Amino acid sequence: MSTTLTPILTKFWDDPQSWTLETYEKNEGYQALKKALGMAPADLVQLTKDSGLRGRGGAGFPTGMKWGFLPPPDGGPRYLVVNADESEPGTCKDIPLMMAAPQFLIEGVAITSFAIGCNHAFIYLRGEVVHVYRRLLRAVEEAYAAGHLGKNIHGSGFDLDVTVHAGAGAYICGEETALLDSLEGRRGQPRLKPPFPAVAGLYARPTVVNNVESIASIPPILLHGSEWFGDMGTEKSQGFGIFSLSGHVKNPGQYEAPLGITLRELLDMAGGMRDPDKALKFWTPGGSSTPLFTAEHLDIPLDFESVAAAGSMLGTRALQIFDETTCVVRAVDRWTEFYKHESCGKCTPCREGTWWLKQILGRLEHGQGSEEDLDKLLDICDNILGRAFCALGDGATSPITSSIQYFRDEYRAHLTEGRCPFDSRESTLFHKDRVTA
Repeated sequence: MSTTLTPILTKFWDDPQSWTLETYEKNEGYQALKKALGMAPADLVQLTKDSGLRGRGGAGFPTGMKWGFLPPPDGGPRYLVVNADESEPGTCKDIPLMMAAPQFLIEGVAITSFAIGCNHAFIYLRGEVVHVYRRLLRAVEEAYAAGHLGKNIHGSGFDLDVTVHAGAGAYICGEETALLDSLEGRRGQPRLKPPFPAVAGLYARPTVVNNVESIASIPPILLHGSEWFGDMGTEKSQGFGIFSLSGHVKNPGQYEAPLGITLRELLDMAGGMRDPDKALKFWTPGGSSTPLFTAEHLDIPLDFESVAAAGSMLGTRALQIFDETTCVVRAVDRWTEFYKHESCGKCTPCREGTWWLKQILGRLEHGQGSEEDLDKLLDICDNILGRAFCALGDGATSPITSSIQYFRDEYRAHLTEGRCPFDSRESTLFHKDRVTA
C-alpha cells in the first residue's frame, strides 16, 4: 500500500479563500456539472456504480446502487437529502469539508439531482455549527448567482433548488429516517422500515439520502472517470477517503488517502504519538460507535472488508488515538453517557439499556460494584444489539463489549484498588506538565 496522500477534496484547503466559488472554479470547479448536463441521467447512475463509490457516512453501501433503487418516474417529485448531521464523538470530516470547500458539495448535489430526476434538494446540517451553516448558505447563494443552480441551469432545461436546513442538534438525526422526520418538522425519531426512503422518504416521495463526503466525491469521479477512482483503494473498497486523526497524536487533522492505508502509515505521516515514550493503547477505526482496536491492529488495512474481518467497522474513518495514560473504563463511560443522553427513547432496548449501561459503568469507574457487573454489562449489550430500532443502540454496545474483550484486567484493577488507578490529568492533552516550549 502506498503511503502517498491523495489530496482531491482537500486539494486547496490551504488557499486563503478556499471556500469561495472563484477558488473552486480555478480548481476544475463546475466542469463536471457541465459535462453531466450533456449526459443521460441513467449513464450518470451507471458511472457511479462503475466507480465503486461506497457511502462515506459509515455504512459503506454502494452509492450508485442506492440511486438505482428509486422507482420509475411517476410524474411526482423526488428528492435528494444530504446528511450533514455529523454528530458522533470523534467524527470530524464533513464539517471541515463544508467549511473549507463547500462548492464540492453544491456541485455534487447538482449532478446527483440531475442523475436521479430531483428538482429540489436539501442539505440537513447540524444546527449548532452556525459558522458552517452561514458558509453553506453563502456557497448556495454564489452557485445560484453563477447559474449553477436555479432555473434552466446552463441552458439544459434542468431546474434545481437547494435548501440548507439547520437541525436542532440531535445525534439521532444522523439516522436517515429520523433526519427525514426532523426535516418534515416532526420530532427526530427513526421510522419503521419498510418502506425505505427510496420508495417513500421525504414527504412520502422517493428520496435518496447520502452523506456529505459521498456527494462531494461525485464531481471528481465524473471529471476524471470511474477507472481513475477505482484505481485507488482496494478491490472492494475503492477510491479515496478523508481519515480524521485526533487524540494523542502529534499532528491531528484530516488526511485524505486511498482506502486500505494502515494506521501505522497514517501515524507516521502525522508525526507519531504525542509522546514517543507513551505507547498506543487503543483506538477507534470509525468513531466511538465502532468496536475498539489496540496496538495489535496497527497494520490492518483501513478498508471496509479488512476492518470488518478484524472485528470492527470502518465507519466514518474517525481515528481517535489513545496512549497508555488513558483509562479505557473512563473513556467508555464518557461515550456511554453520550449514547444514553442521545437515545431518542422510541425503543425499549436502547432507552432502558443505555441508562443501565451508564449506571454500571459509572460504578465501575469509581471502583465500586463487583466482577459480576462485567457480565451484566455484556448481558445488557447482548439484549440491545440487533434488537434496537436503529443503529444507535448497536453502536452504544460496541465500545463496551470490545473494551471488556481487550481490557478486562483494567476493569478488575478498578475493583481491586477501589478507585480508578489512572490520573485523569495525564491523558489530558493540555495538562500543565505536558506544555513544552
